[in-house]
Amino acid sequence: MTDSNMIPVDHPGSFIKEELEERGWLQRDLSFVLGVPEQAVNLIIAGKRGISAEMAKALGKAFDVPAEFFANLQKLYDLSRAGEPDPSIERRAQLQGTVPLREMIKRGWLEDGSTEAIELQVRDLFEEGARIRFAAKKTDYDDVPAAQLVWLFRVRQIARGMTVEKYSEGRLRAALEKLRNLLAAPEETRHVPRVLSEAGVRFVIVEKLAGSKIDGVCTWLDDNSPVIGLSLRYDRIDNFWFVLRHEIEHVLKRHGLTKAIIDSDLEGDNADPEKAENEEERIANAAASEFCVPAAKMQSFYARKYPYFSERDVVGFAKVLHVHPGLVVGQLQHRTGKFAFLRKYLERVSSHVVPGAVVDGWGEGVPSSR
Repeated sequence: MTDSNMIPVDHPGSFIKEELEERGWLQRDLSFVLGVPEQAVNLIIAGKRGISAEMAKALGKAFDVPAEFFANLQKLYDLSRAGEPDPSIERRAQLQGTVPLREMIKRGWLEDGSTEAIELQVRDLFEEGARIRFAAKKTDYDDVPAAQLVWLFRVRQIARGMTVEKYSEGRLRAALEKLRNLLAAPEETRHVPRVLSEAGVRFVIVEKLAGSKIDGVCTWLDDNSPVIGLSLRYDRIDNFWFVLRHEIEHVLKRHGLTKAIIDSDLEGDNADPEKAENEEERIANAAASEFCVPAAKMQSFYARKYPYFSERDVVGFAKVLHVHPGLVVGQLQHRTGKFAFLRKYLERVSSHVVPGAVVDGWGEGVPSSR
């Protein structure tokens, strides 16, 4: 089937035939000039063979015109003869330009199938997002990267299918004491999902999408249903506890109730209470830092030991605080800018926290709540 919008194009051989008549040449004359068999010229003029790149150059020399002239004639002819592509290609391209469609299908968030079916699934996912307004740092809705929005929608979609205890601020504050007792060892993070569930917080871990720098989110399904989502983008004990406590503070202050708070790059200056870009982030950063290593004690240790921090001193200080050395190391790295310092203590936590949590990613999937 040809494109009905294209003007019919004659085979390039018709131009060659006219040119031969104009010059008073026979086909065998042209074959002689080109140094090819007469049959080769006959097939082109009869429209039974196309013009190759090599032939376009040869004809250009024979007729003293640019080789591109014949190459373009052949291209236009081929396009006029080509069938119409599947209309769904354009629609899929539009979807892929809006959301990371291919990766969403790969992750099992969407089922591959007809374009219509995929569009319905994307619409369903975005209907979850239509229930809230968004705030990612200082950006507006239109400026939030698609990968972050889709990740947020997925967190909320999963959270709707979860059952937890009734939420209360008092329960969550009591849960903080339980969580504080888990800071000494990576394996203790396995209790986090249960502790938060008992406090009425839906805790979801969703692997980040490619190209996304998201760390966590605080959002609410309704006035009494807070949700904390983590990506475990940095699988380190210090980052895990900082991001988690950061999001818990947002919940306690009822941040994100009408605007989902997407936190990205909670490292370096972005984790510094003094350099936070807005009041909500400053409050959450301060609470997270204090939870991991109390500021006054950290400052005292830093002042006493600066500029040399031995491994023995760091481990001893962490033991006094009843926290894992990685939490102290993380803060010291930020203060000194020496990110290789005692890096061995920045242990992974995913193997401990993931088995007991609601997780989407790393080969695991969660059925969507419709």
